[in-house]
Amino acid sequence: MALEEYKRKRRFEETPEPPPEVATKSGHRFVVQKHDATRLHYDFRLELDGVLKSWAVPKGPSLDPADKRLAMQVEDHPVSYFDFEGNIPEGNYGAGSVMVWDVGTWQPLSPVPVEGKYVPGSDEEARTMLAKGDLKFRLHGKRLNGDFALVKMRSRRPGSKGTEWLMIKKHDDSAVDGYDAGEIDESALSGKSMDEIAGDARSKEWTSSRPASRGKLKAAWLADAVARLDQKKKLQKQKNKTVETAGKNKQTRTTEDTLRLRSGQAPEHGAYATKILTSRKSGEKWGTQAQEESAGSPVKRPMPTAIHPMLAESIDSPFDGKDWLFEIKWDGYRAITFIEKGKARLVSRNQNDLTPRYPELKDLPRFVRAKQAILDGEVVALDADGRSSFSLMQQRTGFRSAVKRAAPNLDVPVLYYAFDLIYLDGYDWRRVPLEERKRKLASILAVGDSLRYSDHYEEQGKALFDIAKEKRLEGILAKRRASCYEERRSREWLKIKIRHEIECVVGGYTEPEGSRAHFGSLVLGLYDEKQRLIHAGQVGSGFDQNSLAAIWDELKKRETKKNPFYGEVEALRKTYWVKPELVAQVEYNEWTHGTSEGTGPKLRAPVFLGLREDKDPKECTLEQVRGSTIGR
Repeated sequence: MALEEYKRKRRFEETPEPPPEVATKSGHRFVVQKHDATRLHYDFRLELDGVLKSWAVPKGPSLDPADKRLAMQVEDHPVSYFDFEGNIPEGNYGAGSVMVWDVGTWQPLSPVPVEGKYVPGSDEEARTMLAKGDLKFRLHGKRLNGDFALVKMRSRRPGSKGTEWLMIKKHDDSAVDGYDAGEIDESALSGKSMDEIAGDARSKEWTSSRPASRGKLKAAWLADAVARLDQKKKLQKQKNKTVETAGKNKQTRTTEDTLRLRSGQAPEHGAYATKILTSRKSGEKWGTQAQEESAGSPVKRPMPTAIHPMLAESIDSPFDGKDWLFEIKWDGYRAITFIEKGKARLVSRNQNDLTPRYPELKDLPRFVRAKQAILDGEVVALDADGRSSFSLMQQRTGFRSAVKRAAPNLDVPVLYYAFDLIYLDGYDWRRVPLEERKRKLASILAVGDSLRYSDHYEEQGKALFDIAKEKRLEGILAKRRASCYEERRSREWLKIKIRHEIECVVGGYTEPEGSRAHFGSLVLGLYDEKQRLIHAGQVGSGFDQNSLAAIWDELKKRETKKNPFYGEVEALRKTYWVKPELVAQVEYNEWTHGTSEGTGPKLRAPVFLGLREDKDPKECTLEQVRGSTIGR
């Protein structure tokens, strides 16, 4: 990666980080920087060809050969970054505190051992090993010493551009069993701790009463979103002042609001907001008046032992509204967190105990100023840019198959985004309006390694949706300010998902089920760089009786006994093959990994849109995964 990427991500008039200058002299230094950004991680950097080749290591480098540390390759950094230690201001890329955790020199090791031992190699060999994805090197540092390897992972997460590596310590005299980089919190240069560098007297125990506020947004894309929304809000306020001089329009627009309800949009607000509307789907009240009548103060009662999370209804289009709060939709696993006697218990929406799956979340009580609390939130795995990734969550939790469930991958770290408060120190908050619940939640949380506060944005749902679409997120949530916490699905909370589209080759079909005619689903594939058709999943929704019959005619013309796919086809029903001549356009949420060696990424929640007669099947390649079109 060139320094252009480093330059593009930063505003040097606002950050103390060094400018993007390539060094004229080549050296062989290395540095490890402990970085408390979106999540605490360690940046491992090797000096080569006038820049610092860089990887983000979530759990930090290890001297234990048994550890295989996930290392996400990031953009090259300038050599002048070698001794950077300090604070990157909020609102900037990588905002947070940076410590120089280790420094020293490194040397590449020749990929060809001599008498069973690795010997020093050349820079040219280092470049070749980097290109092949297997770099062997030796470190001479204050804390890290001995032989290591950086190995590129074969199973790439879709959309990541192949940035996942593993950092592995070799067996030698420098190996240390059970090594934990987190036990060392002292700069190799200044001797300062992370707290001293941050200028914040935080400790392992609760010492701060500061709320987790918008000032703690550390993902650059999220900070940009806040700035853009704030600017739009200022402009809207100016516009509103002009409109107010013309008076208020009190006309009841029943027809317009009925049309909005039918299209899945929220009703207009203002003078008409107190009118109680009825959902055609459930018959429940939908309006601020109904909520205000039932909303109140926290009620003193014993701590509940079980909570069923409040769920959102789906709508198609984003909207703006002064009575609504808008949030990023985190793509992970929903979890209710019970905090009591200094311990945390996480429970899924199906009332399954999730606590053993996420040992790093056991410290959640340290960041919550309460003896008893029940929080609602999402367990997420974040990518290198601080965006939640369901694919990474699947890597973390393992995959389900008919044979077995793989063991969780603890090298993929998770954290908890809290977005609602249900219970606090003897008081039930479920009948308190959402806006007050969130205000109280923010006041009792401290941002920690395992905990984040999920902020909200007022009134501007369309702008937040556009940002979420641009950043390829799952979607947004709209929640009524005055809504109480209901343990059911409710139209007081709405979810607006972002969908993507792609063209895939049809290589087969599965047997129909129940009363369905012709076929159950289409078996889809994409060509890899070797022109092999790789299974990409099945699509079984989006068809009507006419399209089922029409596509069935096309499938029958192309039936064959030869399997056109390379590698395993993961289908739960009997599969029949067709010649790979048809192209299907499908809509989907995101990509997930295959469940066995040699299989490609899989479409998540695909919907059939139609056949593409204008598309050559050979154009349907895995490269589309990186650049597929964002749909509605």
